[in-house]
Amino acid sequence: MNKIALITDTTSDLSREVIEKYNINVLPFRIIYSDREYLDNVDITSQEVYANMEKEVPTSSLPSMKDMEELFLKLEEQGYTHAIAVTLSTGLSGIFNAMKLTSENHPGINTHICDSQSIALGEGLIVTECGRLIEEGKSFEEIVEAIPSIKERIHLYFLVGTLEYLKKGGRIGKVSGTIAELLNIKPIIAVDTDGKYITCEKVRGRKQSLNKLVELTNNILDKKKCRVYIVHGDALEESKKVMESIRPHPNVISIEFGGYISPVSGVHSGPGLIGMVCIEEP
Repeated sequence: MNKIALITDTTSDLSREVIEKYNINVLPFRIIYSDREYLDNVDITSQEVYANMEKEVPTSSLPSMKDMEELFLKLEEQGYTHAIAVTLSTGLSGIFNAMKLTSENHPGINTHICDSQSIALGEGLIVTECGRLIEEGKSFEEIVEAIPSIKERIHLYFLVGTLEYLKKGGRIGKVSGTIAELLNIKPIIAVDTDGKYITCEKVRGRKQSLNKLVELTNNILDKKKCRVYIVHGDALEESKKVMESIRPHPNVISIEFGGYISPVSGVHSGPGLIGMVCIEEP
């Protein structure tokens, strides 16, 4: 009998309820200040990261190889035969390769490592859909085979308060930075097939960018019934307004407020992020 473990990292923004429901193993990224280090979403919150940003913008690092190794040892002890690990996009992080190396040290567990080519709940929804399939009694092979079609059903857009933090962290990808800032152009950002950030729309000013985010979401909903999630990075009121603007669409099956993105994502995007993630019904 197959026993399948689910693994992800803290950038997947999964709620405590979902983690417990599907028994998901979550590896924390590390947030590094000049004089101290924290485990992402374990001993530091998003609010604490934003509150401290004027004093110091920290850097980040992968979950430690020790943490990954200990997780696989624990899974072996618990009798897991298979594992599905969904990681932050390889276009943004080296965690995929680190997980691959660790899994190769544990041939007793047949492990599939999935590059989410996404971030936040774009990554998290792949994990939860795998959890749902495990619950339905699907085999490891059936779930692995289903992952590409799950990824195709997920859409993600976000905007940031300023591009300064994406530039600082080297996460700017194909999003044009300095000139856009000078002209008050606010790009709507998506993730391309390489898992890197790209500009999908350019608008001038914050208000217009919020309107464009709603419009892009409605364009998806015009074609498909979806479950919609709204997340933010220190932009609570605006994110709630975006949610209420999307809610009336007849193809919204459900709309949930996902709250703050993970602290490590906040380090790289800065305050003012609003994100929309949705998944089409199969």
